[in-house]
Amino acid sequence: MFHPALRIIAAVAFTMAATAPLSPAASARPAVSAPAADLSAPGSYAVAYTDVTVTASGRSYGARVWYPGASAGANAPVAAGAHPGLAFGHGFFQNISQYESLLRHYASWGLITVTPTSQGGLFPSHSAFADDLNAALTWLTAQNTTSGSRFAGAVATASLGVSGHSMGGGAAVLAAGRNPAVKSVSTLAAAETNPSAVAASNTLRAPAQFVGGSADSVAGVAQHQQKMYDAKPAPAQLRVITGGFHCGFEDSSGFGCDSGGIPRAAQQDITRSITTAWLLYSLTGETSLYEQVWGSTARNLPGVVYSGKP
Repeated sequence: MFHPALRIIAAVAFTMAATAPLSPAASARPAVSAPAADLSAPGSYAVAYTDVTVTASGRSYGARVWYPGASAGANAPVAAGAHPGLAFGHGFFQNISQYESLLRHYASWGLITVTPTSQGGLFPSHSAFADDLNAALTWLTAQNTTSGSRFAGAVATASLGVSGHSMGGGAAVLAAGRNPAVKSVSTLAAAETNPSAVAASNTLRAPAQFVGGSADSVAGVAQHQQKMYDAKPAPAQLRVITGGFHCGFEDSSGFGCDSGGIPRAAQQDITRSITTAWLLYSLTGETSLYEQVWGSTARNLPGVVYSGKP
């Protein structure tokens, strides 16, 4: 059934519907937008962001936080409700701005996403990056009870996930293996890391989604995401975008990037749709999204090869 706090987004033949009043128990649950027919479309929340220094677990680094706002823009108040938290790791030598369209999209659907700028040089530590992602979640949890913080009372601290692209995807797997507070993992072209993300997948108990591109010549599916998926106990899924390429998960390509068999915009539409469904389903328990995550809609989505262990 629909979460009482969800709002239905108008889409083609759908009309705006009112939500029922919240019970005391329901008000403690994550506040997110209700599923639309097309989850690649923006959600109902205004998109806001703030630049912060994350200090937690003995780590300190700069980060940008994208979040659902009461209004759009820099440093806006957070939208009412308790929202799921996500830590997102960038790829090797990639600026976090390369993922802005995806992170803005997540914010529009009610996710608070912390994006560390750490480990951005030529010689990053994958293990340290995993610790940075976990520190982001620790910091965000602490902000929920910090008087004067813009995130005070705004974080659903039992609904935390990790995500990332390439190196950041592998680091997200490492992070989840170290942190029992992580309830969901969603990765984009996740690359093998040192220590091994494949080995970490074998011990990972949180639900994990591995999204890759069939034309990826940087971190190919067979050498990277397939091995992580094979090692991961259920629940897990592997979604391979036909013609998708490594840098197609980013907003633009730079030196050393590959190319694929579909336009970047098409790959990003698919990515937004399948990862948003996964994160909302696994972090909020939104049962109406079952078909888009595990059911026939997921298994028969055009342009995506599906493997799943519910």
